[in-house]
Amino acid sequence: MKGSCNFTDGLTPDRDKNKLYTYMKIVNLSENNSILNQYLFEIRDVYVQNDKMRFRRNIERIGELVAYEISKTFHYSPRHAETPLGTATIPMHDNQIVISTILRAGLPFHQGFLNYLDHSENAFVSAYRKYKDKLKFDIFIEYIASPLIDGKTLIITDPMLATGGSMELSYQAMLTKGTPREIHIASIIASQEAVEHVCKVFPEDKTTLWCAAIDPTIDEHSYIVPGLGDAGDLAYGVKN
Repeated sequence: MKGSCNFTDGLTPDRDKNKLYTYMKIVNLSENNSILNQYLFEIRDVYVQNDKMRFRRNIERIGELVAYEISKTFHYSPRHAETPLGTATIPMHDNQIVISTILRAGLPFHQGFLNYLDHSENAFVSAYRKYKDKLKFDIFIEYIASPLIDGKTLIITDPMLATGGSMELSYQAMLTKGTPREIHIASIIASQEAVEHVCKVFPEDKTTLWCAAIDPTIDEHSYIVPGLGDAGDLAYGVKN
């Protein structure tokens, strides 16, 4: 099913069992104050963000925090660890995870996820804008490297979700590798327009969108406002 959004802090499950419809869950993590706000502030602030090493590390840190939040939704089963003094029972997740990243700005974000979900498989998709003029562009997928994703937990990461077009095409490319059991879309800053687009094109009954912030609009160049600028350029230098 497609077409609806349910904005939530991600902490309180929907307990209305009489609903005959479903929503895609949208989790805006900045609505609950945490250390994430510091990293979000620094990647936005023009006086801090031009330190490329710090910018990349802050993107990575946010990836780690979002990965931690997503891990709370996994299915867990007890595992027994033998210690020098006995046996400890610890819940361990059973999910087969594939982390898919949209190049190039997604690389430090991806690394943050991989730091925490270090047993995951990985996929990489190249999506780029091909401009017709200064304002109009099409989005093209040029490259994909991915394992099979049938029945797995697919996490698609992209730090900036401006229009949702790249995310949609990347998901369609991933579907050539199978059908995931559940989908998590992870972004740092999303526009309201992109959120609405994602709700229309992703299966709402098995998709959750995780954001550190949702900004109100995009400009005529399809950059998020207030956003932070071009995340790829800030991380790796201005492209030609």
